Amino acid sequence: MRRDDPNPHKGTSISVEGLTHRFASNTVLDRIDLRLARGQVLALLGPSGCGKTTLLKLLAGLIPVAPGHGRIRLGDTVVAGEGRFVPPEKRGLGMVFQDYALWPHMTVGKNVAFALEMRGVPRDERATRMERALEIVGLKGYADRQPSSLSGGQQQRVALARAIVAEPQVLLFDEPLSNLDRDLRESLCHEIGLLLRSMGTTAVYVTHDQEEAFALADIVAVMHAGRIQQLSTPEQLMHSPESALVADFLKLGNVLHAQDIPQAWRAPAQALPRGDQHAHLFIPQQALRVGSDPQAALRAQVVSQRYRHGRFITHVRTGADCKGLRFTTPQRLASEEVVDLCLDWNVLRWLPKAA
Repeated sequence: MRRDDPNPHKGTSISVEGLTHRFASNTVLDRIDLRLARGQVLALLGPSGCGKTTLLKLLAGLIPVAPGHGRIRLGDTVVAGEGRFVPPEKRGLGMVFQDYALWPHMTVGKNVAFALEMRGVPRDERATRMERALEIVGLKGYADRQPSSLSGGQQQRVALARAIVAEPQVLLFDEPLSNLDRDLRESLCHEIGLLLRSMGTTAVYVTHDQEEAFALADIVAVMHAGRIQQLSTPEQLMHSPESALVADFLKLGNVLHAQDIPQAWRAPAQALPRGDQHAHLFIPQQALRVGSDPQAALRAQVVSQRYRHGRFITHVRTGADCKGLRFTTPQRLASEEVVDLCLDWNVLRWLPKAA
């Protein structure tokens, strides 16, 4: 995708206040509050069923906000709540879906230009803007191709061109890369990030993939059971998770309930500052290492290892009083090998179960 394409168009701010949504007796979203400055990218990150796609649909106007269940503002305009409902086509949105949603009977160019046609944009201007959008996403010269002749990655680029051709104030993404293989996901994720920064468009990106969220977003909302557990920058999430649930979901280290702490660690663990409501000990990845230090905190037996990104994710068993620990090492260890574990107590802390 082109990086040097200047576009003066800027996004709009998003404000969500007290947003609640229920399907029958099931509360899918529970009092969601968030604010996104114009031009920022927000990732809604969480497992299936956490409410992130429902929140996206409410932002898009595909689902109405029930009376008394909160409000949504785009810029200074209330688009949902307070007795108002602005339909999707009048919210200045562009959407990119997981399944591309291209019309198979239309050429690539007609797919991209369709939104402009519906808005009454003159034919010559439609053609110019369509070609420009295709060039931005790296598909110059593809206007006369049929969607069925394209690869999955190319089809998703067409969907992205269709979303940006009308110069929306807000772009909404619903797990757009989940159908692609890992290498292509990583490549497109990088290119989408460059495109969003160059356009200055506000964006909300739904994903269950932590790497996508952290690569793209200025701010990440970690969601669970209809609530935002933490709303922070990727850096803050990595270094300062606010709950055991967030630390565990992001796989930032080991999270042990008080009763699962190895016997040898219980006295020093109890000396760490904590409040009565804190019941989980957070052990960041960098706090554990294999060493031969005579003051090593614990002896453990290697259960398994898995190679990933230049290191080995190592699972060890420390005895009957612990469910096991996972951390990364630069070296391969033999199965059932007994190792000494050194622990940096300065980075351990107690966390509440959830926010």
